[in-house]
Amino acid sequence: MSEQIVHTVGWCGLALLLWALLLIVMPSGSRSETNVRALTLLKKWLSPEQRACYERLGYFDVVGCDTGKRYRIHHGTQTNIEELGHTGQRVCKWCFVPDGDLVAGDVMLAQKIALETNERGALTVAHRSFVSGSPE
Repeated sequence: MSEQIVHTVGWCGLALLLWALLLIVMPSGSRSETNVRALTLLKKWLSPEQRACYERLGYFDVVGCDTGKRYRIHHGTQTNIEELGHTGQRVCKWCFVPDGDLVAGDVMLAQKIALETNERGALTVAHRSFVSGSPE
């Protein structure tokens, strides 16, 4: 089998395939650097209260610009937003992410900006799921 692969793609092609495979399975230093840069940028955009909450609990709250509803953005890239009721209870979860292979810090910053500047537009494209005990 390996002879067929070498014959088909050549030694140079085989080396490129192995290199690509290593990029997929081994963690990359540059991805780690991207994570650090993204979290640094996110923290610069957070208020002191949001930053303290995020660093302590792994989430921060934002207020939607159109409805005044409160949303809790948890560290992550999908289904990481909770809509909170007046007493702080979870009403539902939201999932919307920008296009591209982005790290969590970039996704959370985009979600923060979207909810604070174009809440209705963001929720129009979002997927909504209800938590147990919530009305559908």
